Amino acid sequence: MKPQLNPAALPGSAGLRVHNLCKSYHSGEQTISILNDLCLELQPGENAAIVGPSGCGKSTLLYLLGTLEQPDSGMIELAGQKPQELNAVAAAAFRNRSIGFVFQDHHLLPQLTVRENVLLPALAMRAVQSADEQRADALIQRVGLEHRSRQFPGKLSGGERQRVAVARALLLRPALILADEPTGSLDEANAEAVTNLMLEMQQEAGSMLLCVTHNPELAKRFQRTLTLHQGRFVSLAEPS
Repeated sequence: MKPQLNPAALPGSAGLRVHNLCKSYHSGEQTISILNDLCLELQPGENAAIVGPSGCGKSTLLYLLGTLEQPDSGMIELAGQKPQELNAVAAAAFRNRSIGFVFQDHHLLPQLTVRENVLLPALAMRAVQSADEQRADALIQRVGLEHRSRQFPGKLSGGERQRVAVARALLLRPALILADEPTGSLDEANAEAVTNLMLEMQQEAGSMLLCVTHNPELAKRFQRTLTLHQGRFVSLAEPS
C-alpha cells in the first residue's frame, strides 16, 4: 500500500526537485519515449518558462508535476513530499492543496459565478470557511474583477476569464503553479495583462511558477527559460 499524505508537509517551504524523470507511451507495439532522465530544481519565489517544439513533452511534464499522470521512473519532490508515492486519494488532496493550475482554456464552470469559481479549490476539500471567502474576495479584487464577482463566465471576456483562472489557482496558496499556454487564446493586450498579473501574484505569494509557452516574448518575462529537447532540458548552446 502506498503511504498516506503527510499533512505536516503541506504547505511546505521546500522547493521542487525532479531527478531522472522518465515517461513513455505505447502505440501498438511501438514505445515512444517522451521524457528521458529529465532533471529540474526550482526554489520558492522562482519562475521559469518551458519552451520547445510541439510534441517534445512540455505538457506531459506538467501532467507529471501536477500528479495527473505517473512517471515510468524517476523522482518528483515538492514541498517535502514525493507525490508519486501517494495513493490516489492522498495524491488528489496533495494536488489540490499544493498545486495551482492555469490552462489555455480557463476551465471555469459555466454554472458558477466568478466568486464561486475562485472558491472551487476550497470546496473540493471541505466546507467553505470565512477565511476562504475573504481570500477569494481579495484575489478577485487583485485581478480587477470585484465588479464582476457575481457574473457567470459566459458574461466575461477571454482575458477576464483567464484572470479568474489565475485567482482560482492561487486561492489555497499553492507551493507550485503550473501554467500551460495561459495566454495562447488571448490577444496581445490581454496576454500582457494576464502575464503581468500571473508573475506579480506569484512573486507576492512566494510560490513557484512553471509556464509552458510557444511565445518567445512571453518566455523572456520569466527568470529562466528551459528548453526541452529530446526529453531533457538543454542549454542554449546545445542543438534544439
